[in-house]
Amino acid sequence: MARHKLTLKRKRLIAAVAAVGAVAGGLGIAAGANASESKKQPVVKIVVRSVLAPAATADVAPAVTYDTTLAPLGARVQVKEELRRDGGTRIELRLRDLVANRAYGAHVHTKPCGRLPADAGPHYQDQADPVQPSVDPEFANPDNEVWLDVNTNKDGSARAIATVDWRFRAGGARSVVLHEKSTATHEGHAGTAGARLACVNVPFK
Repeated sequence: MARHKLTLKRKRLIAAVAAVGAVAGGLGIAAGANASESKKQPVVKIVVRSVLAPAATADVAPAVTYDTTLAPLGARVQVKEELRRDGGTRIELRLRDLVANRAYGAHVHTKPCGRLPADAGPHYQDQADPVQPSVDPEFANPDNEVWLDVNTNKDGSARAIATVDWRFRAGGARSVVLHEKSTATHEGHAGTAGARLACVNVPFK
């Protein structure tokens, strides 16, 4: 009789272990699905948030303005870079407290911001144009450069997203520059967008 009870207990124990294993297996499948899903998500590499400061403070300020009328002091800027799983890059620009209902051009540039607008250098290009300044649509285009043109709303806020199928060369892209008008696309003027109004340092990866 004792042997029978022991056997019955063992059977119940085995059944319980099997049930736990089944649950764990189910959880494992769910976890695997979540892991697989997470691999599809982009990886955030850098986020820069700042406000526009006077150009004279460019050696210490993350972001500066060269035109306080069109890019007021204290206007807010955020730049996010994400490295996509497919080898591409996604860049997002958010702006607040600019002039309302206005078009601005914006691009990724090769050098950090400085006291002078030209200090940020030319646009970053995946395939560099051998002729500089680059105004050839074959090179100065949103597939070979990062264009982040915006139109502000009634509150002076705007958001732009650019996605390219390549990644920046190490140390090759260092800032985002805001321009006075939308980016031109025609021969001889491609990539131009008027005066440089403001600049934000971004250590792109």
